[in-house]
Amino acid sequence: MSRRRRKVLPKEPVRCEIETLSHDGRGIARQDGKTQFVDGALPGETVMAKVVSSRSKFDELRTEQVLEAAPDRQTPPCEFADLCGGCSLQHMGGDAQIAFKENTLREHFAHFGGIEPEEWIEPLRSEKSLGYRRKARLGVRYVKARESVLVGFREKRNSFLTDIDRCVVLDPRIGDRIQPLRNLLHDLDAYSRIPQVEVACGDDVAVMVFRNMDDLSAGDREKLIAFGQAHDLHIYLQPKGPDTVHRIWPESSGRDDERLSYRLDEFDLTMKFHPMDFTQVNAGINRAMVHRAVEWLDVQPGERVLDLFCGLGNFTLPLARRGGQVVGVEGDEAMVVRGRENAELNGLDNVAFHGADLHGDFTGQSWAKEGFDKILIDPPRSGAEEICKYLTAFGAGKIVYVSCNPATLARDAGVMVRNGYRLVRAGVMDMFPHTTHVESIALFERDSD
Repeated sequence: MSRRRRKVLPKEPVRCEIETLSHDGRGIARQDGKTQFVDGALPGETVMAKVVSSRSKFDELRTEQVLEAAPDRQTPPCEFADLCGGCSLQHMGGDAQIAFKENTLREHFAHFGGIEPEEWIEPLRSEKSLGYRRKARLGVRYVKARESVLVGFREKRNSFLTDIDRCVVLDPRIGDRIQPLRNLLHDLDAYSRIPQVEVACGDDVAVMVFRNMDDLSAGDREKLIAFGQAHDLHIYLQPKGPDTVHRIWPESSGRDDERLSYRLDEFDLTMKFHPMDFTQVNAGINRAMVHRAVEWLDVQPGERVLDLFCGLGNFTLPLARRGGQVVGVEGDEAMVVRGRENAELNGLDNVAFHGADLHGDFTGQSWAKEGFDKILIDPPRSGAEEICKYLTAFGAGKIVYVSCNPATLARDAGVMVRNGYRLVRAGVMDMFPHTTHVESIALFERDSD
């Protein structure tokens, strides 16, 4: 049996004329009828790039030298940007990043939904493009050849961890402590048995959750606690699944005590969450996003409002502050409990949280039978195509759709429009600066005809 011969890649960089950007932020060039995807290149640039992978229909390359730079090119604020996969657009100026994301949303609406909003609204821009990220999962790997522990994100397009000593996009309480964290892990007895560290930040507290594959020695626990004390961090361990996460510093009186919090001052709300709960990573954009969603829905006293995929109540409780009767629905029972906790904490009695399977018809549920005047939906990346078919049956006057995936938003928008709604407004929100992640928001209104 003959083996397939491995393709020999060119050793020398090749010249590429960049025409446009792919949706994942790579420059696109063409040579001899073959498409080239070039990391680190911008439209209008001429670069020398090294071929790192070759297939029958396209090649993948990495920029080695910029011969002719685009006006939008900037020096990346992070020295590791060319290698680290945590960010992909640090070489592109902020205005150009926003324009790229807007264009991505426009193209998806046209391609998947065949529609366009009546109004494109101004993007929500981040208050800061660095130090904004409050949640992340950091990989950990012991490299025997270096006798070193690496902590951070994977390199671009491979499984290796990037050798970094800080991260400028993470909240500084975490990002400035990457090297001390590496030193700590190297000094542990369990230096090779901790594969990841989850980080989460509230307004006042920052947390590290260490995934320990084995029970830790007393000495290791003492070192972790000392690290938390020295750097003003809460320290948690996760010996098995997510339910085993527990705090070891400061001492915990139980899981109910293990809460972080963030404020939504416009609505006089304090939102509490567990470090492993889903929360938005960018506090500034989250505040602006909640404001915009509540403003667009324009809830009036006495109106019934449905908030689907409500999580811990990030939209539910601000909507309740506006006087409506709000129903929050979530598939994760733990988050339903968190929503109820936050409603009680903030003294709101015009809101109810329910758990439900949000993959099928829920119109027969008791909480749904009275119908809704307005609806907010914030689904996962997979979107909510089936749910949108049922949503339209309520006849709500307005629906706000918050999306983390422009492709599924565009697809679902098509469902809404075919069922009697107009796409009134849409725009992007820069939740993840320096990445190709496109967060967006859209307003649908019932067609009066």
